[in-house]
Amino acid sequence: MIYWFTGQPGAGKTTLAYELKNRIGGIQIDSDDVRKSCGEWDYSEDGRREYISFIQNIADEIECWNVDVFVSMVAPYRDLREGFKAGGGVTEVYLHTNEIRGREHFFIEDYEPPLENFIDIDTSKSIEECIDIILAERGV
Repeated sequence: MIYWFTGQPGAGKTTLAYELKNRIGGIQIDSDDVRKSCGEWDYSEDGRREYISFIQNIADEIECWNVDVFVSMVAPYRDLREGFKAGGGVTEVYLHTNEIRGREHFFIEDYEPPLENFIDIDTSKSIEECIDIILAERGV
């Protein structure tokens, strides 16, 4: 299973992906870490789309080994996320909060929230509550 944590910067994607990975096992892919390690993609729409597709391909390859994958990435374009979910085996976890967490200056203006087939998490709740919601939704 691929768990795709998406939402605005500072919403808690990396934190919850890490906690869920520790709870059920698997591999975490954090887009900030990959971006630092695997070259430079610009932040234009074309650059972002190429980078999102790159991460999706990595997640697919790892999941083929029957390993759960936890991706934390803003991934602002709904069509790419929906296309990825359509292939099966992907759970989109949409994180949001009204709390100020010091990263509001990274807000992505063109972020398109999901409309269907996702787990909705308000990360103003505790980490444990958020993880419990995800596990309950997935039947784990």
